[in-house]
Amino acid sequence: MTVVLVPYHLDERLPELGIPLPHVDTTVTMPLPDGDVWQRLGALYTAVSEEVAQVVGRSELPAVVSGDCMVSLAVLAGLQRAGTDASIVWFDAHGDVQTLETTESGYVGGMPLRIMVGYRPELLADQLGLRQLPEHRALLVDARDLDGAEVEYLAGADIARCEVDQISTAVLPDGPLVLHIDLDVVDAAELSGLRFPVAEGPSASTVLTAARQVLATGRVHALDIACTWYPEKPDNGGKAQILADLLAATSAVH
Repeated sequence: MTVVLVPYHLDERLPELGIPLPHVDTTVTMPLPDGDVWQRLGALYTAVSEEVAQVVGRSELPAVVSGDCMVSLAVLAGLQRAGTDASIVWFDAHGDVQTLETTESGYVGGMPLRIMVGYRPELLADQLGLRQLPEHRALLVDARDLDGAEVEYLAGADIARCEVDQISTAVLPDGPLVLHIDLDVVDAAELSGLRFPVAEGPSASTVLTAARQVLATGRVHALDIACTWYPEKPDNGGKAQILADLLAATSAVH
């Protein structure tokens, strides 16, 4: 396993100590070009996808850790570049299937899963060489906080859904997997300083148990962890603990 830190929230550089990892093998940073957020993310994520492809080319598993969920697009593109046609298991308190036309907040970080399955490829997918993921190869786990447009879209989409405690081999999509975990899937009472906290969620231990079940299949080819919290907010060590536990669980089977 190779731990790849991408210390950004979208195109905003974050302090690396704001993501308290037990160790880091490589960090992806670069001067971002002038332009809109899509051009800037395209440049950053091209570098991330190249790093992921190199890790896979060494027969190692990339564990990519960043400040948002959008990096998942680079992780999937990197696997594809290395010849791995992966499906995705998406743990998140939110749906991340917003569009520019439906978003109520304007937050582009709420769109990665929708982009992954084919929404407006000119925004990022074309820049990364990312091939569209068929909806039936995505599993959305939890997603307890959806707005009306997301509910409507998911009702007609082929994206499978389940709760965290319903994870089993029977519900997983076929083929190699990217395991994506936005840590705001954990109940907001347990993790402090989240950008978009959602109450009444699963505990960190429940999420870890479910992640271990996915990892135990031996089909996970990349781990993508989104630390969607404010890095300057102090906590009681819970952030460092869940990161250490997830990486240890991944290392144990890879």
